[in-house]
Amino acid sequence: MPELPEVETSRRGISPYLVGHTILYADVRNTRLRWPVSAEILSLSDEPVLSVRRRAKYLLIELTRGWMIVHLGMSGSLRILPEYIEPEKHDHVDLVMDSGKVLRYTDPRRFGAWLWTDNPETSSVLAHLGPEPLEAEFSADYLYQASRGKKTAVKQWIMDNKVVVGVGNIYASESLFAAGIHPNRPAGSLNENEASVLVSMIKQVLQLSIEQGGTTLRDFLQSDGKPGYFAQALRVYGRNGEPCRTCGTLIETAKHGQRSTFFCRCCQR
Repeated sequence: MPELPEVETSRRGISPYLVGHTILYADVRNTRLRWPVSAEILSLSDEPVLSVRRRAKYLLIELTRGWMIVHLGMSGSLRILPEYIEPEKHDHVDLVMDSGKVLRYTDPRRFGAWLWTDNPETSSVLAHLGPEPLEAEFSADYLYQASRGKKTAVKQWIMDNKVVVGVGNIYASESLFAAGIHPNRPAGSLNENEASVLVSMIKQVLQLSIEQGGTTLRDFLQSDGKPGYFAQALRVYGRNGEPCRTCGTLIETAKHGQRSTFFCRCCQR
């Protein structure tokens, strides 16, 4: 699933080709995504693009009369095409621009979404979200205070979008390893120093992944069609049974809910 770095990479990739340009029309070949494509998107015509922003794992495309909310789901990706190219089976949405370029949305599993809102602050899919991990609001004091009394395993807890947005499975595993914190520990057991280190590592891991274009494990591609390269820097995620690059102990895996967690029992306490 594309996580925050992949979505931010997509935002940075598509923004120069959208902002300041006009969407001539939307060509929606399949409306049956996670939720039906909003009627306002189906009827787009000559809409200037004012900005492209990100909130959690959602892209917000600001137009003169409202906002498109785009979620990549489990397998979605956005590409900028230099001109119209005949779509393939899983190419579900095109935004045709006045420049002649096309923003194409591809989603084999169709768990993504193209929604509409007049105001992102009142949108039902955005209203419940916690702070952005790369913003100042997500601080050591915030995380420490929020964790008091929490018995949930710290890995599951930091993946809760009400606590902090965008820390998905890959980056939760990597951040906890970098912070030296075992993923099974209750969130409430973190002391102030550990909370500070964890916040720093979450920010550092996410920023590094963004700089490297995200993590390509299966379906994610950047807006130019190239893979992300952060997968080469993964220290625990997907490395079950391989030696830890710090101490040599074999990396282990455990299930938390439906997700696999990867950790080093020697480096993480």
